[in-house]
Amino acid sequence: MTAIADPLTISDRAKEEVRLLFMAKHALGDGSLHKEDGNHAIYHHEVRSILESLGLNLTLSNTYEILFGQPEADFVFPLLNRGGFLNSEMLIPLLCERLSIPYLGATPILRGLADDKHLAKLSARERGLPTAPWTIYRCGAPVEEKDCPVAERMVVKPNASSASWGIHDASDWVGVRQAVAEIHEEGHDAIVEPFLEGSDVEVPVVTINGEPQIMPMMLFEQADPSHLRTYWEKRDLVERGHKYQLVDFDHPEMCPQIAELTRRVMTDYRPFDYGRFEFRVNMDTGNVQFLELNLNCNLWSEKVFGRSAQRAGWTQAQLIETILAEGYRRHGLME
Repeated sequence: MTAIADPLTISDRAKEEVRLLFMAKHALGDGSLHKEDGNHAIYHHEVRSILESLGLNLTLSNTYEILFGQPEADFVFPLLNRGGFLNSEMLIPLLCERLSIPYLGATPILRGLADDKHLAKLSARERGLPTAPWTIYRCGAPVEEKDCPVAERMVVKPNASSASWGIHDASDWVGVRQAVAEIHEEGHDAIVEPFLEGSDVEVPVVTINGEPQIMPMMLFEQADPSHLRTYWEKRDLVERGHKYQLVDFDHPEMCPQIAELTRRVMTDYRPFDYGRFEFRVNMDTGNVQFLELNLNCNLWSEKVFGRSAQRAGWTQAQLIETILAEGYRRHGLME
């Protein structure tokens, strides 16, 4: 397991003087499972509770409107990423830029680059990362069969989806065209790529004193390598049984290879404070393919980042404080 730097702490002066605005859809919730957002509501409550326990000068909001005026805030912690409209993950950084308020995470244009799976794959391929063939069908643009990466099984999903929202699979062009049409009807671009059998290696990265640190890797180990994970499974809204489980990943050959690929692709996104990079691996063939990346990703203790932090010897509170302390440091808010 790769050693990483010690966790950071926020100075007492910064805790008292920096007015922190924490924005999340369920920032004001009671921590119970939400009927549509599922465990995201639990996650937001957990982060809020940790921020409160750190003794920060804290304000909470679950709407964008607080940034329509001039809030009493010196720094914004944005987790209100899925706002119910296209490219909503860019809105808080944009509003902060308009108000000249520093915030955690990458700039709006980098958030857009990361969340656009097509553009992220182009960036990764330019850096020499292996990727499966794919095509993008933009909403309103022609949907032509000649552009489709034909395979026995293809995955069709919204190009900027998260947690596998809106994912389809298809075995022929008729199925692909129908899935693309359904996604376009929702107002989203569609990306199509061959289904890759295997499991997903998750690579969490945090920044400490300006240097990205690759944390212990995790694997979504699938009992059936052909299983297509759904939004409802990822949000704990249906029983997933033993279809997959999150386990430690310490493969002696693959880990160094994946770490090097991660270092290559992350250069286009610095500074980003924290993010998760994903690769599909086939344990039988040793094949590794870049899938996507998620900046300002899920930090919940039961998901990849939280479990990885445990492996690194950190508590969940140390993970959150480290990420926030780096943001404060980078923006000159901590001596």
